[in-house]
Parts: sequence; structure tokens; C-alpha cells
Amino acid sequence: MSPRAVVVGAPGAGKTTVGGLLAERLGLQFRDVDADIEASAGKPIPEIFFDEGEEHFRALERAAIATALEEFDGILALGGGAILAEETRKRLAGHTVVYLAVDFADAVSRIGLGAGRPLLAMNPRATLKHLLDQRRPLYEEVATVTVPTDGRTPEEIVDDLAARL
Repeated sequence: MSPRAVVVGAPGAGKTTVGGLLAERLGLQFRDVDADIEASAGKPIPEIFFDEGEEHFRALERAAIATALEEFDGILALGGGAILAEETRKRLAGHTVVYLAVDFADAVSRIGLGAGRPLLAMNPRATLKHLLDQRRPLYEEVATVTVPTDGRTPEEIVDDLAARL
């Protein structure tokens, strides 16, 4: 068993929104690894970061991704930082990985500056810019399909993706 597509991208790219709509369009189930982590930890991600730290969260994330890649066959969305782990990037090899590319201005307009996002708690503008610059090459490394999202509605992005998949 393997996901039909794995959706990756930076905060604000639309992974959950587009992933859910794409799954609906294709008649598949949708699964968000962040929701899996919250369910297994019994608390929201910001609390995991605060209580146990980012390292603990990333370990939970790697385990949740490994499980989902083995047991789920719908549309799977990963958290924005999931691709930082080399182990995860290796696991994504051979899967259809959709990279939802977003530029800084669109990311800011979609997510604001930090609400509920632990990594954006301090100096959110500079941090988001750094995250985008740092992660872009890793998203590109794992992607089999890249879809620009800037200035597009979720429905337009799903139309594009459904045609490509």
C-alpha cells in the first residue's frame, strides 16, 4: 500500500486545503500527518514543541510519516518541516510527491505571522523567509510534481493537480 500522492510545501502553501480538496476530487481519503501526531501525543503541536521541544516533535513526525507511507493509500499531507529529515526524504523516494511552491508574500498573507506555528513565534517575518529559503531545495529534491500556488485559488491548484495525476 502506498499513498496516491504525498503533498509537501512550506507553511502557507495549502497542503491541508489542497490535499483535502484533491482527495475529494479523486474519490480518495485524505490524511494529514500533523493530525496523526496530535492524536498520538494527545495535544496540539505547539504544546508538543513547548513541553518536549522540537527534537521530540521531529521524532514523532518521522515515525508518523513512516507509518502513513506504509498503510495509507489516499492523499497524504506532511508538515512543512518534515523534509528536513534525511530519513524522511529517503522514504519519499518512489512515491508521487507534490510540492506546493509558495513565495514569501503569499505565505504571509495565508498564515499571518506565527499564530499557532511554534517555529514562527520569534521574529516571524525573518524566520518564515529563512524557512522558505532553507527548505526550498529539499522540497525540490523530493518532488515529482511541482505546482506554483501563488495568486491561485485552491480549486485552480486542484484542477492543475488532478490533470497531472
